[in-house]
Amino acid sequence: MFWFHPDLERLENQIRELEYNPKTIFYGSSTITQWNSLPSTFKEHSTINLGFGGSTLAACTWFFDRIFKNIKDIDAIVIYAGDNDLGEGRHPEEVILFLENLLLKIRTKYGNIKCSYISIKPSIARSHQLESINFTNKNIQKLMSKDDNFHFVNIYDALLDKKGKPNSKYFKEDGLHFNSKGYNLLEKALLKHPKIFPQKILEKIY
Repeated sequence: MFWFHPDLERLENQIRELEYNPKTIFYGSSTITQWNSLPSTFKEHSTINLGFGGSTLAACTWFFDRIFKNIKDIDAIVIYAGDNDLGEGRHPEEVILFLENLLLKIRTKYGNIKCSYISIKPSIARSHQLESINFTNKNIQKLMSKDDNFHFVNIYDALLDKKGKPNSKYFKEDGLHFNSKGYNLLEKALLKHPKIFPQKILEKIY
């Protein structure tokens, strides 16, 4: 996983230069990394974007201790990763095991904080994997239901068109990454969960 090292160094520098104590961490793959509106939408939650492009749940778990080494007391972590694992040919059950290990690491370091998992998106570029994506999401939802401070945020269904296919209006031309409409949908899905973010924030923005 040496190819992640430039991004990891970038994150370490970002954390080192922080002038505030982050309380809500967004962690995961390029869906997190490219989320440009994230700081303004969740500004009242002292957020930090710790996404690194191309990352898998395997990588997020493997590098967790390194990335979070100098981040102390936090309130919540929001995770998006998993579709790259499936894209690399990993079995859904492997993805679930990686998430279990990541959640254990989070619990060990931070105690009973809120951990939210955003469902794997049904992208156009990976439409041939919809069955695996759906299976993975359903089983992750079961996993996240085992703890009152675990939350599953379902964006899968909202990203499908009337024919049950990935809706192109939410994606960039590459058919893989979100455009502004995709991120708007994602933000609304998160903000509809008052256990994750206070209802007053939802009313303020939408």
